Amino acid sequence: QVQLVESGGGLVQAGGSLRLSCAVSGRFLSRAAMGWFRQAPGKEREFVGAIIWSTLRTYYPDSVKGRFTISRDSAKITVYLQMNSLTPEDTAVYHCAATSSEYAPGGRFPTNSNEYKYWGQGTQVTVSS
Repeated sequence: QVQLVESGGGLVQAGGSLRLSCAVSGRFLSRAAMGWFRQAPGKEREFVGAIIWSTLRTYYPDSVKGRFTISRDSAKITVYLQMNSLTPEDTAVYHCAATSSEYAPGGRFPTNSNEYKYWGQGTQVTVSS
């Protein structure tokens, strides 16, 4: 089993920054993708980016490209989501997740929540205007 624990959420003013962490423990999969998703009240879960653990390749949707950056620390087995220029629309519970393989069928980045096998409990991010 793989356990994921997020931290770093909180309240921030619009225009500010936060860095979320996702600590990985248990049966760590070195050939996996680590993704971040968010879910706001009344909305569907939204993909905000992923990193391939072994190659450091990253992928972001247009909604956060240029503002969000994913990185990882192999020594700490932790993935980070750096969020800059936050807006109230970024308010959500943020979850990290892990796949059991690096890429989705067809060799594309996994962007759908059903492609991720392991999930953290989430951390709340609230951006005030």
